[in-house]
Amino acid sequence: MHIEKTKFKDLIILRSEIFKDNRGFFKEINKKKILKKDLIFDCLSHSKKNTIRGLHFQTKKSQGKFITVVQGEILDVAVDLRKNSKTCGQYFSIRIKQDSNFSIFIPENFAHGFACLSKTCTLYYRCTNYRHKQSETTLRWNDPDLNIKWNIQKPILSIKDKNGFSFSEVKKKLDF
Repeated sequence: MHIEKTKFKDLIILRSEIFKDNRGFFKEINKKKILKKDLIFDCLSHSKKNTIRGLHFQTKKSQGKFITVVQGEILDVAVDLRKNSKTCGQYFSIRIKQDSNFSIFIPENFAHGFACLSKTCTLYYRCTNYRHKQSETTLRWNDPDLNIKWNIQKPILSIKDKNGFSFSEVKKKLDF
């Protein structure tokens, strides 16, 4: 297992070894303690092609997320919402497939979302905190100030994701 840093403090890519043969593959997801906090809440998400989920975050009890693609291919996106960060308001994106040799850890105080690029996709993620429904918030997926390159012509969105807040509204809401 190899940890690869990004320009975003604490946002890391965890490269793992994949063992392939005529039956398929075996991938070690995580065998290192990467966090000072434990991963305590596990989630599974399944989507169809052109679905965009996000950009979600919690204003209280923020969640760090360790993300692995179990099936399919996604474009994973994280937006830094840490007000004292050099990269606040910037986004990180990466394509991840089921047979990619890496997972990603997105630290707390980031908005997170993904687009399903294959016919279907399934994600398994572990979080540093439980769901806190009262503080769930959505950052607008197509905010022109963020200018995220989703490369999806006709996205499938939930009502919640269609009605997300702009980055400028989120800045006011988070008081930075």
